[in-house]
Amino acid sequence: MSEKFLYSLARPLLFSMDAEAAHHLTLPALKRASALGLTKLAGKPAADPRTVMGITFPNPVGLAAGLDKDGAYIDALADLGFGSIEVGTVTPRAQAGNPKPRMFRLPQAQGIINRMGFNNGGVDAFVANVQASKFYQNRAGVLGLNIGKNADTPIERAADDYLLCLEKVYPYASYVTVNISSPNTKNLRQLQGASELDALLSQLKEAQARLADKHKRYVPLALKIAPDMDGEQVKSIAESLTRHKIDGVIATNTTLSRSAVEGMPHGAEAGGLSGAPVFELSNNVIRLLKAELGDALPIIGVGGIMQGKDAVAKFEAGAQLVQLYSGLIYAGPALIKDCARALRGKQAK
Repeated sequence: MSEKFLYSLARPLLFSMDAEAAHHLTLPALKRASALGLTKLAGKPAADPRTVMGITFPNPVGLAAGLDKDGAYIDALADLGFGSIEVGTVTPRAQAGNPKPRMFRLPQAQGIINRMGFNNGGVDAFVANVQASKFYQNRAGVLGLNIGKNADTPIERAADDYLLCLEKVYPYASYVTVNISSPNTKNLRQLQGASELDALLSQLKEAQARLADKHKRYVPLALKIAPDMDGEQVKSIAESLTRHKIDGVIATNTTLSRSAVEGMPHGAEAGGLSGAPVFELSNNVIRLLKAELGDALPIIGVGGIMQGKDAVAKFEAGAQLVQLYSGLIYAGPALIKDCARALRGKQAK
């Protein structure tokens, strides 16, 4: 039986539940299936290696951060055939996140609104989970570790949180993503401003150089940015990225725009909107980044990929890799192979 068919049977049950409850049911079930060897039966996409940020990715279709915030399901997710797994966002100290309910499906728009608020068990528990995974132990693939700040850390002290997390996760990461674009931590997106971003990137690059020397291994840094920016804002970020020699940029996180879901049930909920409604916003930021950056540093495209042709559109906009999250909720794990097939042999424009 195909993955697509099996997911079509499971989806009505999952969609009958609260979105966050379904999430907490699905991941442990996937872990059990992995332990029984069932997830390997589906097979992985054909090898289609891409070298980006100095790392060879087995295929260009990765998992975006947010699905596995604590790095507790790395092995089970790796069985699904991703070319990379990104886990987090993790913060220095454990935090509960925002009050529930905080995740809402908008099936009419193939969207999801979440205001989770970086709920996670803290960086020490996160690192322990990463170390315990066979994926890490066997160096079986590309592992991105995504870092953020605690909600109660004042924005002017945000760099302290990022630097602490970078120090802790550095030895275990293939690359580290710096998340300054979640809309669900108060004032976080201020860090995308020119002076704030320069100050943060300068400190992170200094720490990266020191850690590379200490561990005798260079771990690339990628910056994850928001879709809600105009051309001038994107230009300013691109200039900071090149000035500080950041290794990559992930475009984009969720949107605060509601124009695509106005009037729909849950359409006015606070939080970040992901899925199909963010697709064109994300693509526009990718195109703007590509125009500014050229080949200076790679772009990883994420946002609204619901089928293979959407992944191709990210490449046509200028991305060299793509990441999935919300599309998996609507299409299931068959989406990974669908995107990998569509991208086979394709290069960014």
